Amino acid sequence: MVQHFLIDTRGGLRPRAEKDGLPPVGRRLESPYDLEARYTRRGHRTWVGYLAHATETCDEDSVNVITDVATTVPTGDSVALPGIHIRLKRRRLLPAEHLVDTGYTSVVLHDTAARTHRVTMVGPLRTNNSRQLKTGDGFARENFIIDFDQREVTCPNGQVSGNWNELPAMAPYTVVRFDKRQCGPCPEKRSCTSGAARTVNFLPQHLHELQARNRSDQQDPQWQRLYASRSGIEGTMNELANGHRMRRCRYHGVSKAHVQHVLTAIAVNIERLSTQEPEDSTYRPRSPTAFQQYLDENDLPRPRWWRQGQ
Repeated sequence: MVQHFLIDTRGGLRPRAEKDGLPPVGRRLESPYDLEARYTRRGHRTWVGYLAHATETCDEDSVNVITDVATTVPTGDSVALPGIHIRLKRRRLLPAEHLVDTGYTSVVLHDTAARTHRVTMVGPLRTNNSRQLKTGDGFARENFIIDFDQREVTCPNGQVSGNWNELPAMAPYTVVRFDKRQCGPCPEKRSCTSGAARTVNFLPQHLHELQARNRSDQQDPQWQRLYASRSGIEGTMNELANGHRMRRCRYHGVSKAHVQHVLTAIAVNIERLSTQEPEDSTYRPRSPTAFQQYLDENDLPRPRWWRQGQ
């Protein structure tokens, strides 16, 4: 119905015309063989299918192993994070610190992970994209003093507004509006707002403080060294996609694709763990065969048929 019909202004169905365009990407059918697959774009790459999210350990004194794989229809990465934490908790594999990239971070998710699972998320929050902060010549939200106890906001020029609104449509943000009689005579109004008066939006106090603390921590070299450990997962994703061909789904449907992703992750773990010998192990590799010695003596590579044949 969504692919071929629209609801008109009277509430009735009518056929989708050329001028109406295609259905939304999240609901558009892309393949008659896989009704769950969706179109998505990441950077310069586009495809039809699913997203795979991998979690692995990053301890310095042990081999890194994949602890969770999530398969989802294309959507924001942050949508997959609560399920990842739930599965890790069920397996007793929740980390004390979870290093994630910007796509998985938000102030609410940082707070929820700490409150629900006692997990400290380490990852950069999205920066303030306000015009004033981008141009660097105006007053951004960080330049305003927020008094949560008195429910007042003071602008950089000393004007105070108590017009404190917690609108359901703006939740969880609080909206404070200054009066145009305050902003109109201000000599710096042009660098502060293009409207009649300035409006400031901000999160509740505990989230606002968490956001400020996170952005401050990102400037700390110790935080940067810790976050640099996350780079290993990028190599793992490259290994999964290119070394094990996980970018090509062998089956239809998100459930079957997830089975493929889990089996691929298990194969990577087995391959990594097989190179780690216990300190007290008595295992010794067998001597090379005559054919292998011949190849080595003539600087010829040893073929690995079990991989080339896949």
